[in-house]
Amino acid sequence: MQKQEAYLVLDIGTGNVRSAVVTPSGKILGVARADIRYYRDEHYPESIYFEPAELWQQLQSLTREALEQAGPVVLKAATTTSQREGIVLIDHSGKALIGLPNIDHRGREWEDHFPDKSRIYQLSGRYPTSLFSAYKLVGVREKRAAIWKDTAFFLSISDWAAWELSGIAVYEHSQASETLLYDVATGQWSAELATMFDIDQRMLPALSLSGSVVGKIKTGVATAWGIDTDMQIVTGGGDTQMAIKSTGPSVGDVVIVSGTTTPVVKLEGTYITDKQERTWTSRDIENGRFVFEANAGVTGLNYQRLKEVFYPNEGYEVIEQELQACTYTQCVASLGSLVAGDKKPVIRGGFLFPVPVAHELTRGSFVWAILMDIAFSIAENYKVLADVSGHEAAHIWACGGGLQSKTLRAMIAAITGKEVRVKAGFEQASVAGAALLCNEALQVSSHQPENEKIDSILPDYQETEKNRSFYQQWKEAREQCRAIS
Repeated sequence: MQKQEAYLVLDIGTGNVRSAVVTPSGKILGVARADIRYYRDEHYPESIYFEPAELWQQLQSLTREALEQAGPVVLKAATTTSQREGIVLIDHSGKALIGLPNIDHRGREWEDHFPDKSRIYQLSGRYPTSLFSAYKLVGVREKRAAIWKDTAFFLSISDWAAWELSGIAVYEHSQASETLLYDVATGQWSAELATMFDIDQRMLPALSLSGSVVGKIKTGVATAWGIDTDMQIVTGGGDTQMAIKSTGPSVGDVVIVSGTTTPVVKLEGTYITDKQERTWTSRDIENGRFVFEANAGVTGLNYQRLKEVFYPNEGYEVIEQELQACTYTQCVASLGSLVAGDKKPVIRGGFLFPVPVAHELTRGSFVWAILMDIAFSIAENYKVLADVSGHEAAHIWACGGGLQSKTLRAMIAAITGKEVRVKAGFEQASVAGAALLCNEALQVSSHQPENEKIDSILPDYQETEKNRSFYQQWKEAREQCRAIS
């Protein structure tokens, strides 16, 4: 049997990790996934970490599984993508010491130690919080002296995975944007920011453009997987940017990327920030392009977890059927979604509905409320971007597994008044984007028929009118939950 040419994609999210084998045309031949195992670090009140050696073993095992599913292939290239803001610390011998995911907040208690936060925002494109990598490094330095002493440099999680594949340490620009140590406008590490956080600039690896070929796979890794030692390793990037790439957008387009969280982004040709400091601005994986972002927070993960409560034994298609039959819309949810500019987060959530409990209330009513919470938070963040930068196009692109619900996409269209477009395979957007990236890196001329069909939902203006009253109820529910300490 003739072997197909294919690419390997290692994708490390917040909740799970997966290995995928995909053709240059965008067809997924094999994919295997597993949950990431996290541990609590008792040195801090809000800290979580992973063991890099353990995660690498998972990736090796998942890759063998994905290759078995794929059948006979010739892997021409591999690339990596991952959650943003996460890092892995590497010692002087090249051993990975500890992995700090985006949900690690070990730097929380030092957030107010850096008074010129507006200057940090101007340079880094994001208001400084413990979400970002510099604070994680400060937390390690202040309370984990032994680890800090051994640390030679650090990498983003996707760049660490590429390091394990190639033995070459580089830091990709979209990932560097998440560190608070990188000048997004100039595309360089910032000596000023490194000095602010007291980080030795020798800990900052060489920068690499996404799509650059950095080297070949290490012989030992290739032998373990039974693959060709000539496979090229291609610099990847942040999972949001990789998913954006799959939609093929242009400067000026808005893209909703829904996974664990839901970034709402507008692509810009120049560096732009918000005078009210509500947004993030990052480098895109397309050289010279910027990602202007507001984030709706944990949304897709909320939907997934509550689906397990209300529909533990049914698929998403059953939910969609019941949503279409749902007539009781007096249930409102507030589940901690974010709106850019909120001064106080919503840390308690729940459902509100009239009592005594109506007989029309069903599990579908609760899911309808969940989706409405997600749709309104997305629309509010979209409004912030449009207010700052404008948006003339009549459509919005959408991608990611969190947007599988057609009902949700219809809600977003009705609330924003914009056509919502998805491409075929949008649920696996980061893998599709990675295949496109490898094509460009290897100069492979291959159209992607797997990713060309577009499904479009136009705004229903009758629904838009109905949503005015729902919007007020949602706002009130958020404020009631916000008031609970």
